[in-house]
Amino acid sequence: LVEEDLALQIVQLDEIAVHQPQEADAGAHEGIGEVGAERAAADEQDAGRAFWERSFETPAGGRLSMQSLQGKPLLVNFWATWCPPCIAELPLLDGFYRENAAKNWQVLGIAVDQLASVKDFLARSPVAFPVAMAGQGGIALARSLGNLHGGLPFSVLFGADQRILHRKMGQVTERDLKAWAGLG
Repeated sequence: LVEEDLALQIVQLDEIAVHQPQEADAGAHEGIGEVGAERAAADEQDAGRAFWERSFETPAGGRLSMQSLQGKPLLVNFWATWCPPCIAELPLLDGFYRENAAKNWQVLGIAVDQLASVKDFLARSPVAFPVAMAGQGGIALARSLGNLHGGLPFSVLFGADQRILHRKMGQVTERDLKAWAGLG
């Protein structure tokens, strides 16, 4: 019943988009004042920098250092095997990776799940991009990167300079991916 409730919440949050405040989004931190908004933006970028210092276990048992992915645009997608919208978007993300890898784009799936479930899923439905394991700690990591609701799926787009360019709460679409390809 809990997984069904989570799936319902995920579907309800499907189209909520959260993006990095830009100058045109001066009201993104409305109500906290100019100094507060500047501090919030600085905290968001600090969390982005801390992300690049991490390393993760992979489903195959190795380690993936985020430093190995620096210097190129990176689309990070937080997902789980029990999340229907997450599973639905993986083929789109895989297609985006295959089409754009030669253009220096990278995609990383961060599984907020149990290792056995991820291994079983990837054996049935492999993807070309790397997958990292975050377990339940992945929700805290996603929140530190701007996932205010702690829901899945959640995507974060990093530029080649490691700055957060965009975030999306909910299932990605082809339109999202086309727009993001132009940002890198």
